[in-house]
Amino acid sequence: MEAKPLGAVVPQKPVLSVSARKIKDNAADWHNLIQKWEALNDAGFATANSIANLKISLLSRDKAEPDSSSPASEDNEEKTHPDYDKELETLCEELQATLEGLTKIQVKMEKLSSTTKGICELENYYYGEETRRPLLFHTWPTAHFYEVAHKLSHMYSCELHLKRTLAAELAHTSDRDLILSFLSMWLHQPYVERDSGLLLESMLLETGHRTL
Repeated sequence: MEAKPLGAVVPQKPVLSVSARKIKDNAADWHNLIQKWEALNDAGFATANSIANLKISLLSRDKAEPDSSSPASEDNEEKTHPDYDKELETLCEELQATLEGLTKIQVKMEKLSSTTKGICELENYYYGEETRRPLLFHTWPTAHFYEVAHKLSHMYSCELHLKRTLAAELAHTSDRDLILSFLSMWLHQPYVERDSGLLLESMLLETGHRTL
């Protein structure tokens, strides 16, 4: 048997056991973060809906006024409706706080994806060019955990960007149809694809958090 040089570092099997535990923990973190995201999304929708109702109420009120279509009326809208302006400001601050919460969640999602990528790189270092590698759990190769994590992280990153745009535009638009469209987009989260729930549940099943 060829003697190994002194000082050489040889990765051991327990390293992969640590990796498996980390991936399992990450799967639980994914579940918790998505649950928190959904709760904040619902809260944000409630706030956005209040903003929309306030805007639509003001638009209806202005249409009922004889001079509501004049440029002077539009320029002085904030001055002629001080109560509206104060309530709108409060609601916008609430929506901004929700966005900050969603941003923190998305940053944690990015870290989970990055951690999984690191585990893949560790496995690549350990096995080199070997094609047959022992599975950490049941059927998923380690690289598939990263593929799923990266896909989920990308979905929520795009959704966060959309929500920032919606929040910025909602309080300033004077078009009722646009207001309702913004609300619909916030509620239905177009960038969170339909298979996101299946991806999460499959990850939980693969790591033993779910049972058949």
